[in-house]
Formats: sequence, structure tokens, C-alpha cells
Amino acid sequence: MDSGLLVLLSVALGLTVGSGFVFVLFAAARRGDHAATIVDPSVPDGVDQVIDAIESAGVVLDASNNVVKVSPAALAFGLVWNQTLVHPELIRMVDSVRRTGVPASRDLSLARGPFGDATIHLLVRVARLGSRYLLLLADDRTEAHRLEEVRRDFIANISHELKTPIGAISLLAEALEPAADDPAQVRRFAKRMETEAHRLGRITREIIELSRLQAADVLTDATLLDVDSIVASAVDQNHVQLDTHNVTIVSGGEQGAQVYGDEGLLVLALHNLIANAVQYSQSGTRVGVGVRLNEGVVEIAVTDQGIGIPEEELGRVFERFFRVDQARSRNTGGTGLGLSIVKHVIENHGGDIRVWSQPGLGSTFTIRLPAASHAATASLGEPQ
Repeated sequence: MDSGLLVLLSVALGLTVGSGFVFVLFAAARRGDHAATIVDPSVPDGVDQVIDAIESAGVVLDASNNVVKVSPAALAFGLVWNQTLVHPELIRMVDSVRRTGVPASRDLSLARGPFGDATIHLLVRVARLGSRYLLLLADDRTEAHRLEEVRRDFIANISHELKTPIGAISLLAEALEPAADDPAQVRRFAKRMETEAHRLGRITREIIELSRLQAADVLTDATLLDVDSIVASAVDQNHVQLDTHNVTIVSGGEQGAQVYGDEGLLVLALHNLIANAVQYSQSGTRVGVGVRLNEGVVEIAVTDQGIGIPEEELGRVFERFFRVDQARSRNTGGTGLGLSIVKHVIENHGGDIRVWSQPGLGSTFTIRLPAASHAATASLGEPQ
């Protein structure tokens, strides 16, 4: 047979086989798309955009409780795992709404995800979305619950703390009348009443200070401050206490550091740390105050050679009314609010405070504040 004819026949056969193969692939793809459409139907128009835009955690479920759309917040809260709802409480709400058709809303406390002990408090709402789907929305109320617990604890603590000086003053006042003819007893009772009155006044002042620190506008008048001046003022305010306890203070470190903030509040915070260090130090020891500038962060460390803090109590030292040594605090008139005030002041300035301690060796409290630079002050806003 002519070779040219053979070439033409080969080309024609190749085209026929290739066309058939392409047709088979196209048909298989069409069947796959159709099957995917049946297995994973799309949600109604616009729902995708709404779920992505809302701040609430959003989940869309089909008739079999399969998750067909989920927002990042719902995943972050641990509501969905492997395309299904994690918590039985949510599944019960969804089944009830699907059965009755009536939207439901409920406050729930749920475990955060399929494992772990963390709890999250949510306001959950479930309603029908068309004829085939259900929409679940959840708003995080964890912070509100936490603040309510703090408020209850604070009221309970303050009631307990105020009872002591008020009760003491009341008893001393009752004891004064029978002792009216004994000048020595009158002077002794009067002195104790003065001590309790000072303690009561100090608790009241520090409670007011804490309330002010929790206001949203505490740094509206932030100005450029020299850290050296803040340290000098705080040390100067503690000279009487240093002399009384026979404790020496040494300050040093890098000079010239600057921060933006409220000078009075920062001096108050550092004063409280130094006063605490002196209070828990033995006679004849030293307290150190050091300043360090490290990669845009100003660190002010207060170190003592005092009694130290047990490891199991380190996490509680900034709680209101917490005292490491209850007996020593009663003798010195401590309220247990000083470190809580320090923590609020530093956090309001965009910083944090850290503590290291070992019983018998002493403690170091380190304030960390953004240095005065454009990058560091961006979160605080421009000074007025």
C-alpha cells in the first residue's frame, strides 16, 4: 500500500481515538460535578457573604446537621469539628428548631472545643434559613461573665476588708467610755482608733484610685516623660519608710529613657513597688531599682532581698486584697491593693509587669513600657 495513504490512515485513527478519550473525560467530569452538587449543595445566595461579614460566629447546617458553611469565629470558638457541631447542647437546640420551626435563643456555657477544660460563655440563636437549612449564630459573652465574677468578688472582698477597721473603731469607741477616768487608757484607745482610721482612709483612697484606673480615658493627657525623673520621685517618696526599716536603696541602669504617659500614675506604680519591697525586707538589706532599654521597651526592675513569694502564689500577687504575709500586712497597715493598682497603671500605659521570686531570696518586679517612639506610641494615641 502507498506509504502516503498509510500516514493519512494513521492520523485519522489517532484523531478518532483522541476525540473519544476527550469525550469520556468530559462526561466523567460532568458526572463528578453533578454528584458534588448533590452531595455538597450550595447555600442560598448571599449567605456566604453575610456569614463572612458578621462579627458573630455563624454556622449553616443542612437537613442532616452537616455544616455547609462556617465562619472563622465559629472555628475559633471550637463549635465545629470535622464539619459537625461539637457540643450536644447546640445539637439539641438545632433539632428543636428544625422540629418546631420556632427560632430559639439561649445562654450556654460550653467547653472550648472537643478537648480541654477551658469554658466559653455564648448567647446562641438558631433559626430556619429557607426550607432546607438552619442558621446558628453565637455571640461571645465570656468577658461579660468574667467581669461580673470580678465585680462580685470585689464587692465580697471590700465588704470583708472594711469590716475589720470599722469594727475595731466601734469596739474602741465603746471601750473609751468606761475608761474615761483613766487618761493612760484613753490615750491608748485613741491611738489605736487613729491607726484604724488611717487604715480605713487608705483602703478608701486606693479603692477610688482603682476605680479611676478602670476608666476609659485615664491617658487622655499623656505626655513625654523622663524615666529617670519617675524613678527619682518614687525613691524620694519612700525615704521615710526606708529609714524606718533600716533598708538601703540603690538605683541605676541606663539613663535618658523616655515614655509617654501620666507621670503621677507611673510614679504611684513605682512607689508602690518600692514600698512593697521595703515592707517585706529585713533590716539591713538593700532594695535595687534598675532601668534598661531593650529593643524599644523600657524595663524598670525593683529587686529586694526579702522573704520571697511561694511559687504557688506568684499568679495571685496582683489580685485585689491578696497578701503574701497576712500578719505582716496587718502590722504595717497594708491593704493588699497596691500591686493591683500597679498592674492597672502599667496595662493602661500599654505595658505589662512580671514577677520573679524565691522564698528566702527575695523578689524582682519588672515593669515593661513602650519606649517613646512613633511605633510605640501608636497604640496610645498622640499626646495632648
